[in-house]
Amino acid sequence: MTKRYKVRSKVVLWPGEQGAWHFAYVDKKQSALIRERYKGPRRGFGGIRVAVTLGKTKWETSIFPHKLSGTYLLPLKASIRRAEGIGADDTITFTLDIS
Repeated sequence: MTKRYKVRSKVVLWPGEQGAWHFAYVDKKQSALIRERYKGPRRGFGGIRVAVTLGKTKWETSIFPHKLSGTYLLPLKASIRRAEGIGADDTITFTLDIS
């Protein structure tokens, strides 16, 4: 059964060795629900496969646990940010579908 989560989040810039990464946090309440419901095998770095809808853009990716905040992070590739005209510090609304 697929479960849908609607999330509103600020886009954060995460500096890395080979450039900057953009992420959106899944809020604590929804992260706790996801963690409880999806306890099975995980992908690399503890990721959970999701289908994402952001504006008119849809794609499949994984969300990853962020131990310091106790939430999940959604990576936002440059092609997605360009297609939706978003950047660091923007507030976005997206849906996560998890099977």
